[in-house]
Amino acid sequence: MGEYLPPPLGILELAGYLESKMPDVEIDVLDCQARMLDWEGLERYIESTRPDIVASSSLATCNTYTTAQTVATAKKVNPSILTIVGGQHFTATADESLRAYPEIDVIVRGEGELTFAEVVNAFKSSKPLSDVAGMSFQRNGRVFHNPNRPLIADLDQLPMPAYHFVEDHMRRYHFTMMAGPTTIYALVEGSRGCPHRCTFCSQWKHWQGTWRSKSPKRIADEFQFLHDKFGAEFLWLTDDNFSLGSHAQQLCDEIIDRRIADDIMWFVQARCDDMVRHRDVLPKMRSAGNMWILTGAESGSEQTLRDVKKGISPDQAGEAVRLMKRSGIFAQATFVIGHRNDTHETLSGLREFINDIGPDLAIFMVLTPFPGTDVYETAAKNGWIEDTNWANYDMVHPIMSTETLSREELQEELVKCYRDFYGSWSRRFHGLFSSNKLKRMTYRYMASQSVVAQLKP
Repeated sequence: MGEYLPPPLGILELAGYLESKMPDVEIDVLDCQARMLDWEGLERYIESTRPDIVASSSLATCNTYTTAQTVATAKKVNPSILTIVGGQHFTATADESLRAYPEIDVIVRGEGELTFAEVVNAFKSSKPLSDVAGMSFQRNGRVFHNPNRPLIADLDQLPMPAYHFVEDHMRRYHFTMMAGPTTIYALVEGSRGCPHRCTFCSQWKHWQGTWRSKSPKRIADEFQFLHDKFGAEFLWLTDDNFSLGSHAQQLCDEIIDRRIADDIMWFVQARCDDMVRHRDVLPKMRSAGNMWILTGAESGSEQTLRDVKKGISPDQAGEAVRLMKRSGIFAQATFVIGHRNDTHETLSGLREFINDIGPDLAIFMVLTPFPGTDVYETAAKNGWIEDTNWANYDMVHPIMSTETLSREELQEELVKCYRDFYGSWSRRFHGLFSSNKLKRMTYRYMASQSVVAQLKP
């Protein structure tokens, strides 16, 4: 996806909530990537600031060891520091993670704001951690799991993410391929969860099978807040499943009424079937500044889509791409390879399907058994998992073979998918000279980075 540095949204949400509930607590958000700190720099920073608590971000399974090393560094400086982690991976693996990483004191399971604030308050007040719902912890070599915490009923009641803690870094956050190197980039969380049940996805289980959204007004408030106060022009609405229909209509009305549609561009992830069902909203989204939609087409096989419980058809994927293009929206699609029934022939068919529907951009991922997913449970039960190195759980390194393809063959097929799509001279020519500004910028960026050359065997 090119040069990319996002702000640490999850940490900023926790900081904003903690600040609103405990204004007497001194909070410091350290973005090591933005500040270009290595491990020695982190250690020196902790030594100089002398924190009582260190909470590390843990965005994905492939970041597990980085998260563990972060809190281990804190413990190296001062063993009495309370170390806290959270997120989907550590929620799904709370017991084994606490046993594997003695440097982790507390795991906040599930939704973090209330639990994190209560952990901080308990530590500050010398109250027992056993009274805090929604967390697991270890003490004297024993692991404890407190009861789950109910989800927050009204997300509008959450404070704005505390971007002021990283205000000095805002010009460093960027998504060069999509918006250029100098466009200020920010993230907005409009909803949590998903009502669908894809077997490879950890989102819906993490959020207890529900979908909760902030109101369109609140989402527009965040857009305007980030634009007016921090100069953000490119906004990624991080919802795993952006709901179209009346929700999207109202958000577009809010943006247009505030007269900020021409000052920002925003990106969402939306389902193919939703776009087909609510096709009338797409032109309005474009008018409100939405220039880019990512959709999970995943496969051109009806059977595979049924097997993973995706709930869409290949025809809907093709129609969604056409509708996005017709509305002037950059159409990006994701595809998953490495299903149990995948063969050289089925993956050749996938490439033909992608060429037929013609998304502006295609991203290929290897089916990965993330903890907390149905795929993980099935794979673990059947002994299909061949790689237990969490650093490789990045959807690029194959973790499992298929019935007929080895992991090495899958890796070759992944490269072949990228080479087939981006090696097309016709696609590259039309991309470089597209009337769609975002598509034109993307393909010119890829040309400047010699992306196709890098994919050659």
